[in-house]
Amino acid sequence: MKKILVIEDQTDVRENIDAILELEGYQVVMAEDGEIGVEMATSHQPDLILCDVMMPKLDGFGVVQALRQNPITSTIPLIFLTAKADRLSLRQGMDLGADDYLTKPFTLDELINAVTARLSKQNLIQQDVNQELDKFRSNITRSLPHELLTPLNGILGMSHYLSDYYDTIDGEEVQSCLADIKISSERLYRLIQNFLLFAQLELFQSNAQQSQIWQNRLSQITINSVSVIQKITQKIAQQVGRTDDLQLFLKEASVHISEQDLEKITEEIIDNAFKFSDKGTPVIVESKLDDQNFILTVINQGRGMNAEDIDRIGAYIQFERKLYEQQGSGLGLIIAKRMTELYGGKVEIQSIPNEQTTISICLPLNRT
Repeated sequence: MKKILVIEDQTDVRENIDAILELEGYQVVMAEDGEIGVEMATSHQPDLILCDVMMPKLDGFGVVQALRQNPITSTIPLIFLTAKADRLSLRQGMDLGADDYLTKPFTLDELINAVTARLSKQNLIQQDVNQELDKFRSNITRSLPHELLTPLNGILGMSHYLSDYYDTIDGEEVQSCLADIKISSERLYRLIQNFLLFAQLELFQSNAQQSQIWQNRLSQITINSVSVIQKITQKIAQQVGRTDDLQLFLKEASVHISEQDLEKITEEIIDNAFKFSDKGTPVIVESKLDDQNFILTVINQGRGMNAEDIDRIGAYIQFERKLYEQQGSGLGLIIAKRMTELYGGKVEIQSIPNEQTTISICLPLNRT
């Protein structure tokens, strides 16, 4: 039985809605003001919320804002009940995360139709989410064992070697073994972190409402880009022994993104550029502005991708893995792409096989 929370300060309206919905077979819980409504939404986790706009203590706009900031209630669909039919008020409600509205006074049929339509749409959304989860589980089943075993074997192999021969090997060889263990451990840690991040991003991508909430919450975060990009690119170049290959041409800009997320996006495309190009060839990182976007571009002179490869970019795809033994689960570019899209940006890839690959990250500028 579907559960519906009704938040309405007028007793007669609240009780009439309760009677109608219970006759239709719904379980109804009620709150007489916005503050109580927010508490009940968290404790009852209803399938749908009907919420009046004009209420004491906390109005409908405050209710939806509070609900969308709470992970427990952020995806519950909400229909506004409003006597305000002006476009500005309706737009405000929709911008905050309301799904629909009913203008008072409404008929019995209008109420039932609105509730039925919204619950049906939510069911379709949930089906899409379940399909994405099934696809993710399938990909995990095929890909994760191999990707985890490779660094684990390195750790176990070196550990057993040290344990078996610790009394016969010299200090220099011990240091070499420990360095190998450290590299494998770091690779394993990053791989697990990427799988977990990818799972989260896939859920955001498959749920438009949750994606919009995420964007609204983070759109208030603004950072200056140069120091973040410079720090992560130089760190990776040093790790792979290619500081002389790195060329930076960066222009400062205020960008709608968290520092952590810009670091992650930059890390993945820089790592990809070094991974699939030879030492001694340049990796060029440049940033620039156009009228609406901050554009981060990374260019490498590696093996490149053909048009089919670019179209197929997705999780767990490693192009021509038998020919190229660089390590990685194939998640890097798709993580960068998903994160960029969640910020309202886009990723563009241009490549000439065996010559050059250019990856551009376009993010909206801060206009405040």
